[in-house]
Amino acid sequence: MQFHHHGYVSGDPRVQEAAGTGVDRPHELPEAMDVLVVGSGPAGMLLAAQMSQFPQISTRVIERREGRLERGQADGIQPRSVETFQAFGFAEQIVAEAFNIAYMNFWGPDPADPAKIVRTARTQDYALQISEFPHLIVNQARVLDYFADAAVRAPGRLVPDYGVEFLGLTVHESGEHPVEVRVRHVAGARSGQERTVRAKYVVGCDGARSGVREAIGRRHVGRFAAHAWGVMDVLVDTDFPDWRVKCAINSAAGNILHIPREGGYLSRMYIDLGEVPEGDNHEVRHTPLDEVIRRANQIMHPYSIDVRDVAWHSIYEVGHRVTDKFDDVLPGSDRPPRVFLTGDACHTHSAKAGQGMNVSMQDGFNLGWKLGHVLSGLSPASLLETYSAERMPVAQQLIDFDREWSALMARKPEEISDPQELARYYLGTAEFPSGFMTRYGASMIVADRSGTTVCEGFPVGKRFRSAPVSRVCDGNVVHLGHHARADGRWRVYVFADAQPPGAGSAVADWAAWAASPGSPLSRFTPPDADVDAVFDVKVIYQQRHEDVDVALVPDLFRPATGPLGLTDWEKVYAAGPSAWNDVDVFAERGVDRDGAVVLVRPDQYVAAVLPLPATDELTRFLDGVMIDRSTGHDPRTA
Repeated sequence: MQFHHHGYVSGDPRVQEAAGTGVDRPHELPEAMDVLVVGSGPAGMLLAAQMSQFPQISTRVIERREGRLERGQADGIQPRSVETFQAFGFAEQIVAEAFNIAYMNFWGPDPADPAKIVRTARTQDYALQISEFPHLIVNQARVLDYFADAAVRAPGRLVPDYGVEFLGLTVHESGEHPVEVRVRHVAGARSGQERTVRAKYVVGCDGARSGVREAIGRRHVGRFAAHAWGVMDVLVDTDFPDWRVKCAINSAAGNILHIPREGGYLSRMYIDLGEVPEGDNHEVRHTPLDEVIRRANQIMHPYSIDVRDVAWHSIYEVGHRVTDKFDDVLPGSDRPPRVFLTGDACHTHSAKAGQGMNVSMQDGFNLGWKLGHVLSGLSPASLLETYSAERMPVAQQLIDFDREWSALMARKPEEISDPQELARYYLGTAEFPSGFMTRYGASMIVADRSGTTVCEGFPVGKRFRSAPVSRVCDGNVVHLGHHARADGRWRVYVFADAQPPGAGSAVADWAAWAASPGSPLSRFTPPDADVDAVFDVKVIYQQRHEDVDVALVPDLFRPATGPLGLTDWEKVYAAGPSAWNDVDVFAERGVDRDGAVVLVRPDQYVAAVLPLPATDELTRFLDGVMIDRSTGHDPRTA
C-alpha cells in the first residue's frame, strides 16, 4: 500500500482524502445526478465502491430496505472474486473471516447396504491449484459491508440512500439528465412521499424481480426446472464425520449439497425436495422447515443431524433464465444505452454452483469503470455498448454450466454408473466456477488476438493472471498484479528485453516514445493530472533485482506524483531469481525474451499484448478507446 505522497498520514491510510462529490456530500437524494444505482446487492455495492473512486461524478445508490442487509442468501466466494476484493483493498480481512474450502468430499450409497451412505471420493478443492486466491464461504451481508466500507473510504464518500423504493422510469431522447425516475420514500421523515429524480444513467441491481428490467421492457428468457430444493443455514449436533468439509451427498432418498460456513459451527445445506409435479403452482415453496429437516436426515442415513438453531432458510425451484439484453437500446437504434441491468436482474439460476453473487460482482466491475471513463470525458459514450455485448455471453455460459451441474446433483443412484463422475466433473470444470474462464471477444477494448504469441500466459480477453516478482527498490517479492487497485486506471506492464538499464535497449526506446507528447499515454492523460492518473505503467526487467540499477531506469518508470512531486519507486520490478523467489515471470507466463507490452483494462482483463516495437499498433488501439485530452476533443469526430 502506498500513502504519504500527499503529505504525512497519521490515521488509517485506507481512508482516502474526500474530493468532489465526497466533500459535503448531500444527505438527501438530490433532484439530479449522473448515475443512479437501484439496489444495494453485490453488483450495486461494488458499483458504489467503484464509482466512489470517481468523485467528480455524482452517483447515488437507492435501496428499499431501511438499512444494511443482515442475512444474505449467497455465501460462496470464488477465487476471481477474492482477486477482485484485492483490488478494492479488503481481500486479507475477508479471507481471515471466511471459511476456506480446502476439500470437497463425495458420498453415495453403500454397495453393501444401499440404504446407507459411504464416502466415495475425497478431492482437494480447485482454488489454490489454479490461483493464488482461495475459495471461500462468507455471508453475503459481510461482502456488502466490505464494499460499503470501501465506498465510504474512497474520495466520493458514497453511502446508500436506504428507505427509497424504485417505482419506474422513462428514458427521454434529449436533455442533460434524460432518464426520469419515479421513487417513493418508505422510511424516515419523508416516508410515503413520491418524487421524480433525473439521471444520466441508471443501473438496475434490483434482483430477479427487477423493476428496472420491467420498466425498460426487457424479458427473462428461460424457464423453471421441475425440481425443488430446501436451503438452510443451521447450527447442529451431528455424528456425520465430514460436517466441516464441503460434501455432495447422493442417496436413494435424494441429494444434499453441504457447505460449512464461517465461524467454525454454522453450515449451509441444500436438500433435495424432489420433482415438482405439474400444476404445483409453486406450492412446494410452502414446504415446512420440519419437513426439510426430516428429508435431510433421511438422505444422510445412517448419520443424523439434530438442528439446534436455524439462522435462515428458504425453498426454491431451480430456474435458468437470461434477459434478452442487458441495456435499454432497442434493435435498430443508434443511441448509446442509458439504462443497464446487472446480477439477478438479468440472469438467474440455481445457487448450488456458487455463481450468483460472483458473476453479479463481475457485472458491476465491468460496467463501473466504463461509466467512470465516459462521464469523466476519458472515453466516448460508445464504450458503454460493450457492457451488454461482453456480459451476455458470460451469463449464457453460466446458465449452461449451472444446468449441467444441477442435473448431475439431482440424479438418483440408479442413474449413476460411475461414482467418481461427479468428482471428476467438479475438478475438470474448475476454471469456470473459479471465475477464470471468462474471455471477452474482440471489440474497441479487446484487441484481435490472432497472431499474438509474445505473451502466451496473458491471453487477450482474459483476466490478467498475476505472478510473483521482486520489487527493485527494496528487494521484496510481491505479486505483480496485486499492486493494481480498482481506481479506474489502465495498467501497462512493460516486459523489458534482455538488456539491463543503462544500455541501449528496446525498453528504453519504448519508454522514450511513451513519454513523448505525441504518444497515446500523453495525449489521453489530462494535462493537469499526475502523469500516471490514467495509465499506471510498470516495467519488469529480466535480471535479478540486485543487478538492476534503479538510477538508470527511464524516468517514465520512476514518475514524480502527487502535489509534492515525490518519486514513485514501486513501478520497477525484476524477474531474476532471488533468495525469496524462484519464479521467473517471463518463463512462467511465456513472455518473449525480446520484450512485450501487456495492456490491462481497469477491470483487470487483458486488452492487448504487443511486441515492444509495435507502438503504432498500441496507438491505433488506444485511439479507438480514449478521447484526446491534449485538445479536449475526440479525434474521430474531427
